[in-house]
Amino acid sequence: MKQIFTDNKGRYGYRRITAELKKKGLVINHKTVMRLMKELNLHCFVRIKKYNSYRGDVGKVAPNLLNREFQAAKPNEKWVTDITEFHLYGQKIYLSPILDLYNGEIISYDISNHPRFSQVMGMLDRAFKKIPDNTGLILHSDQGWQYRMAAYQEALVGKGIHQSMSRKATCLDNAVVENFFGHLKSELLYNQEFESVEHFVQELHAYLEYYNHKRIKKKLNYMSPIEYRLLQETA
Repeated sequence: MKQIFTDNKGRYGYRRITAELKKKGLVINHKTVMRLMKELNLHCFVRIKKYNSYRGDVGKVAPNLLNREFQAAKPNEKWVTDITEFHLYGQKIYLSPILDLYNGEIISYDISNHPRFSQVMGMLDRAFKKIPDNTGLILHSDQGWQYRMAAYQEALVGKGIHQSMSRKATCLDNAVVENFFGHLKSELLYNQEFESVEHFVQELHAYLEYYNHKRIKKKLNYMSPIEYRLLQETA
């Protein structure tokens, strides 16, 4: 248990540790794992509030096509995006990712020291390279100023993507990406010591790779997002 906890840098709670133990052939009740973790003082961390990118009624607001229907039947059917910020050493770092609702996979992302529009467009460009045109997928966001820019909306139309937006001041409309940010901050930002902002950015890249390829999820039958997708594609 200690080794699993350490290997994942303290990011696993009792459910994931139980699943990993079962993978190793060790059958143990999850309640026993929870009790032993408490005795060993193996605890996860807390979360904080999100970055707010809303800057007033500027630009065109898209309808809420997603409507909290967070399940997707296949990859690249429904994507969600948002921006979160980190405060370290008197500086701010901004992360802009796109997540696939099918398996929670991070499709693309961009990291910047300012909430620039080019950050979102760079993220979008990398995501577009992974899918053909006119798939009809839904890309959902909040009403942040970046997503109301004409260039952003024209890019979606040109790719054949339907834009969706949360209702004003309703974070539950984009709950999946909010949940991802919560895990990210509790498992990385509050779980490690960083020598500098540059060190944090390096670890952030590493965490996003870990999240896609190694971090198991209960809803994915305790597989990582990419592991789950590849298994379904070969089934």
